[in-house]
Amino acid sequence: MKWLNIELVVEFVKRDFIERFAGSVLGSLWSFIWPFANVLIYVIIFSNVMGSRISGIDNKFSYSIYLIAALLPWSAFATTLSRSTTVFSDKKSLITKLNITLPLMPFYINISETITLFISILCYYVFLLIIGHGFSVYHIMLPFIFLVQQLFAYALGLILAVLTIFLRDLKEVVGITLQLWFWFTPIVYVKDILPDEVEKLIIFNPAYIFSDSYQHIFLRNSLPDIGNLMIITSVTFLLLGTAYFIYSRLESDVKDFL
Repeated sequence: MKWLNIELVVEFVKRDFIERFAGSVLGSLWSFIWPFANVLIYVIIFSNVMGSRISGIDNKFSYSIYLIAALLPWSAFATTLSRSTTVFSDKKSLITKLNITLPLMPFYINISETITLFISILCYYVFLLIIGHGFSVYHIMLPFIFLVQQLFAYALGLILAVLTIFLRDLKEVVGITLQLWFWFTPIVYVKDILPDEVEKLIIFNPAYIFSDSYQHIFLRNSLPDIGNLMIITSVTFLLLGTAYFIYSRLESDVKDFL
């Protein structure tokens, strides 16, 4: 990919973290503090205060494991999409001053959110080790699943970034859609409580395939549905092709409208 300037990506990611915590005393340390605090809150509230449990799992932290396993990746996915949608207008001054190939912009956001998730997952693993939760060989599949998820987020984010230049209201539509998408995905609840009609449709939700895979690996130490993963991988590469096609057709118009 000719547009992929590694040095520029690294610089954008560094600036992203610097700007995120600009003016704070602890600076980038907040990148570690926030994920640790979030994991701790989920554990205390849902396991100790509410006493939530997952049926069939003999572990008082079962619901916390179930929730965090899907919630952390979802946060990375949703934030990537949300920020990518407006990245061209947000970075307008930078884009017009520098000769930057536009697909680079949602890409650096993707990398930034991936690093944030990596820190969160490390905190999550510390929690799992503390409570003595076992691990399985299927954990080696996690990098592949997350890679597919973020490629999906990148492709969709690039499409939204391009279209938002022409349809400014799309930013608000994306925000509402992400809220609905979250609640249509079994993250804070289990799939079994859904009506039969809805449960049959859930398989068409890409976020469900990702969240279900994480929950199988982290909570049950079992193999996720390989068939579903292959389908979503194929869909992701199709979406990448679609994103490139839309961008190549509208590239000059996007720069003019900026």
